[in-house]
Amino acid sequence: MRIGITVLTDLPWREAAPRWRAAEEMGFAHAWTYDHLVWGGLPDAPWRAATPVLGAVAATTSRIGLGTLVASPNFRHPYQLLREAQALEDVSDGRFLLGLGTGGDLDSRLLAQPELTVRERVDRFQEDVDLLLRLRAEDHVDADGRWFSVRDARTLPPLARTPLLVAGSGPRSVRYAARVGDGWVTTGPPADTVEEWVAGLAAASRVLDEALEGRELPRYVLLDSAGTLFGGDGRTSLSSVEFFTDLVGRVGGLGFTDAITHWPRPEPPYAASERVLEQVAALLPTL
Repeated sequence: MRIGITVLTDLPWREAAPRWRAAEEMGFAHAWTYDHLVWGGLPDAPWRAATPVLGAVAATTSRIGLGTLVASPNFRHPYQLLREAQALEDVSDGRFLLGLGTGGDLDSRLLAQPELTVRERVDRFQEDVDLLLRLRAEDHVDADGRWFSVRDARTLPPLARTPLLVAGSGPRSVRYAARVGDGWVTTGPPADTVEEWVAGLAAASRVLDEALEGRELPRYVLLDSAGTLFGGDGRTSLSSVEFFTDLVGRVGGLGFTDAITHWPRPEPPYAASERVLEQVAALLPTL
């Protein structure tokens, strides 16, 4: 099991940079951040754009994978995202992981975009990823979509080493991830208990297995489901070493290859002790 950690962009770089470097030194396989204009979990907090921060992290680390959880079509065109991914692939020497998802609707509302139904948001996301896949594979791309279009889009240099990790929890989105993704990302369902959450993950995993028809695909799970694990009681995956290892064991038993926690904060969301983080890091070689 590979273990990753998410570092939010609410802190200034002088405070955040030591955390990113520590994540690598502790032995985490990958480190992530959210990609939003404003994150709904901290709507009044300072916030920084994900891709410039990841560029800075890439320049100050050497081994750890770096990714977005998740880039969405809510405020960025897929052609723009391709260019940012190419830059991050280059700066990181191939360590960039492009997590893609439908995302929440806060960023869209901030840009006064028309309100979409959930189905329309998923339709838009799949059009976004379909075009991104074309841009990754072709040059001089022309496309006319409902939401995204390009004219003679030049795409060099090739995006050759960056996996597209497609997020989803519902059956339609999970099947889409199986069809087009280089990996699957999920938070699992909202749940009041660990058992209910694991059961939901198991159901989604079965959908993925059926769609894959025997193929293998990396599977990433966020252990802190929307910051409300579990039942809104504020307990996160790093509440204790025992709780963390129990969760990792459960998701590993479902076939997940990667599990992602969050850097502890002094207050919600993701409130936990950095001492627990250090203890968990010491166990990484055994997980």
